[in-house]
Amino acid sequence: MHKTNEKFKSYAAFLRGINVGGKHKVPMVELSELMHKWGFVDVKTILNSGNILFTIAPKPLSQIEDNLEKLLTAHFGFSIPVFVIDLLEIEKIVAQNPFAFVSVTKDIRLYVTFVKEKPSVDIHLPIVCNDNSFQIFLIHENMVFSFLDVSLIKTTDAMKELEKLFGKNISTRNWNTLQKMIH
Repeated sequence: MHKTNEKFKSYAAFLRGINVGGKHKVPMVELSELMHKWGFVDVKTILNSGNILFTIAPKPLSQIEDNLEKLLTAHFGFSIPVFVIDLLEIEKIVAQNPFAFVSVTKDIRLYVTFVKEKPSVDIHLPIVCNDNSFQIFLIHENMVFSFLDVSLIKTTDAMKELEKLFGKNISTRNWNTLQKMIH
């Protein structure tokens, strides 16, 4: 899937806060068509939550994010934070499987959170919530890895813990989504 040469490079983009609860609707077919129109190649959307694979000439990630955010805001009329990762980095992290030590059951949720900025305070890992339902165990580049045991807690307020540490400019995906993106 990963395409790299001197002219093109493959990336993954994650859009925050779209198609949730009927708000900020961004149809994936329309998004794909727009990205093609804007010069992106091999555009593929995964699920309906703003996960996109694409190929373009290599550029700094922040430049791609800024350009996409401006184009999306202009077209859809609301701000859409964008997180872009080199697809090769996603392929590497999926191959390494940082969740291998977690005993997965029907109640365990594995998450990857994308952050724009590293926290301003030192973080000592692992971070485990008082009720042991949520654990942040790895920070790699701009990705934070965590898991949640929903049998111990009936809400996903664990995401608020991530916001406390990293601010609101984050976007979280289920580990299965990243696996789908490279297969």
